[in-house]
Parts: sequence; C-alpha cells; structure tokens
Amino acid sequence: MYDKLKFHFLCQYDEKDAVGRRYRRQDAIGTPYCVTIDFETLENDTVTIRERDSMQQQRVHISEVAGIVGEKVDMRKLLESIA
Repeated sequence: MYDKLKFHFLCQYDEKDAVGRRYRRQDAIGTPYCVTIDFETLENDTVTIRERDSMQQQRVHISEVAGIVGEKVDMRKLLESIA
C-alpha cells in the first residue's frame, strides 16, 4: 500500500506501537488521513481510512484508497466549495 501511495501523496510508514498510539502520533504531526492495514486486510483486501479532524473511519477496498484520499486532499475541490 505504501509503495503505491508514495508516488502520489506525501506518505509515512509506521508500524511501531499499538494502532491508537500511531493515530495519536500522526494526529500530533498533522497527518490528515491514516490508512490502517490489519488482519482483516489479509482476509478481504480492505483497509481502514481514518480522518484526523472528525476521527471518522471507513473500511474500503484497497483499490479505492488512492482515489478516496486524492479526492479528499484535492485543493481544487476545496477552493470550489469556498467560492
């Protein structure tokens, strides 16, 4: 997953500590979205995307991650919504 996303987004890989601590660490440095790979990923090719500001999580198929994150960080869409 990291190897696919790093060419499109500024990414960081972290596997130290429990997932809650990883989320807190990423929140502290300002990471807007975290993608979590877990045992369920191995079963059905899905991951969890967590949004920092709302703390909402959604389970999505691996093939959808780049599109979802890309849509969320697209500055053009943000600017259009403000105008």
